[in-house]
Amino acid sequence: MYVLAVVGSPRKGGNTDVLVDRVLEGAASVGADARKVYLGDLDIAPCRGCLSCERTGECVQRDDMAWLYDEVVRADALVLGTPVYWWGPSAQLKVFVDRWYALIARKDSLAGKRVVVVAPYADSDPGTPRHLFGMMEESLEYLGMTLQGTLGVTASDIGDAAGDEAGIRRAFELGRSLCSG
Repeated sequence: MYVLAVVGSPRKGGNTDVLVDRVLEGAASVGADARKVYLGDLDIAPCRGCLSCERTGECVQRDDMAWLYDEVVRADALVLGTPVYWWGPSAQLKVFVDRWYALIARKDSLAGKRVVVVAPYADSDPGTPRHLFGMMEESLEYLGMTLQGTLGVTASDIGDAAGDEAGIRRAFELGRSLCSG
């Protein structure tokens, strides 16, 4: 099984990255191969709303989304990681998801893909990521993918996620469940 992990945090080694790594360790424990990409390292422009992809099946923009579309289609499962910014995803992840509009033409190749979303947030309210998780569930369902699970972890300062033993354990199990059965 091939898992594509997409990190939407601008902080390498930060809380989102730590949680995504642990999910990938869980996936690897049941035999998955993975690739992790940092959206902050890529050149991905916002959707122009030109609707060309509806006519041609491809986005007219020539940026790093071109190869990332192929990776999304090739992957058996996805791990999406983003810190919660104002009850939603980071700008990096939001641009990535907005550009999925061009994948509607390849909707059949997305059907059945499993996805997990991990999201650290900087407060103690466990409801903080609810809008992010709801947005992702609706988007994935529209494309025929399945939200296999979510993980929200309170992590205000860099390193907090690594110190949350229960959160780290849940991330590992989320990776295992993503690739099992």
